Amino acid sequence: MNFWKMHGLGNDYIIIDNRSCVIEDKRVPSLARRICQRRFSVGADGLLLVYKSDVADAKMRIFNPDGSEAEMCGNGIRCFAKYCYENNICRKEEMEIETLAGVKKVKVDVEGGKVKNVTVNMGSPVFDRERIPVLGKGKCVGEKLDVDGETFEITCLSIGNPHCVIFVDQVEDFPVGYYGPKIEKHSLFPRRVNVEFVQVMARDRLRVRVWERGVGETFACGTGACASVAAGKILGVVDERCTVNLKGGELYIEFRDGEIFMTGPAVKVYSGSLMLEDAL
Repeated sequence: MNFWKMHGLGNDYIIIDNRSCVIEDKRVPSLARRICQRRFSVGADGLLLVYKSDVADAKMRIFNPDGSEAEMCGNGIRCFAKYCYENNICRKEEMEIETLAGVKKVKVDVEGGKVKNVTVNMGSPVFDRERIPVLGKGKCVGEKLDVDGETFEITCLSIGNPHCVIFVDQVEDFPVGYYGPKIEKHSLFPRRVNVEFVQVMARDRLRVRVWERGVGETFACGTGACASVAAGKILGVVDERCTVNLKGGELYIEFRDGEIFMTGPAVKVYSGSLMLEDAL
């Protein structure tokens, strides 16, 4: 079983071409749990699998280290696009990738035959509670949420996956590891939620730390960066173009005609192989 180890701003993934379906669906969750273990296996924030698609150039499936499947991943899809381009799965600078959150349009920036940066049309943010999902009706914008006696103002939305955005005065020393899992698993969120803790540096710059559902705090989260800008825009604290500083680096987010475009790097760390039986 051949794989690539990749990352987008330190948010790292293992990518495997499973177009031949050698890995059966029932075995994928256990594979993700095993192969994503740091020190005991390859180690990663997630497992990405390549499948054939009837509606796009390729299909991406995303599995968290706990074996759960995610709908969409912003850093992951950039790595996925680079993998497909450089392995001749889709040798196009503009491609379409099928995800559980729909078909995403992707444009790769190629230098010397290698993909350096990727721009993804992430679609329009969804604020309707039922579609995120969040319990209740209407929108959840600037609402109060009590967590262990601490009250937060939360804004919830979907970027193909669920997010809860919280603006704080100082994010660097904020106890993300304490409040992140409590909010992720709060009863308000029937399918759990990704949590962004956001500090406004300027109208065109945010600093963000992300607690990812099923993963923990990560160095970067593409959908989380998009969600932070979308929440900031609806609250009136940022403009249409914004640089998002994450622990692993920067992403550039732009609103155009009601849709969010995300641009950032994708990096191949190394390639390798595992015996499938050993990995499961």
